[in-house]
Amino acid sequence: MKDYILFLLLLPLSLVPWLVRTTFWGHVAVVLVAYLLVPLLVSTALDYRPEEVGLSKPKRRGLVLFLLLFILSIPLSIYGATIPSMRNYYPVFPYSGVATFLLGELGMGLIMLAHEAFYRGFLLFPLARKNEWLAVLLQDIPYTLVHVGKPGIEVPYAFIAGIIFAKMDLEGESFLPSFLLHWLGSAFFDFLCASSFAVP
Repeated sequence: MKDYILFLLLLPLSLVPWLVRTTFWGHVAVVLVAYLLVPLLVSTALDYRPEEVGLSKPKRRGLVLFLLLFILSIPLSIYGATIPSMRNYYPVFPYSGVATFLLGELGMGLIMLAHEAFYRGFLLFPLARKNEWLAVLLQDIPYTLVHVGKPGIEVPYAFIAGIIFAKMDLEGESFLPSFLLHWLGSAFFDFLCASSFAVP
């Protein structure tokens, strides 16, 4: 019962970063509070241990899956960077050179950490102990919905990615594999979109 209570308490937080419009760095702060700090406080109040919400060192299998999926994502990223709507949308942060680009990617890393902790950690792991596939689908629905408003191709892509990320993290017993895949994949894609490589 406690696992469902945690899920229902945290679910409304999924909408907060989507509804609050602010600057890039303001968005970083909002996501860290809504997706990481508040869920950590709520789960701790409900007596969850860190490893019960995916906050643990990943098992080797999870890291192997991360590496394999990252390699497989490279051709998809190269293709995606040729799509005008994607190229015009990314990167989402302002930059004026190498230093500010790298700073923006660090900010994206914080966003990805909070996202994966929330969806693949707090929403996934407790429910997965009861019913793995139900948990995978329940965390994936709000994750997919928060991609509405981005380039159209992202919505079905997010749905598929949310399932893959969840299964990988459950195998690795940690949300860190999906964090690494999400962040490094995003950084590589941003680089492609920002470089002359992406220009047809």
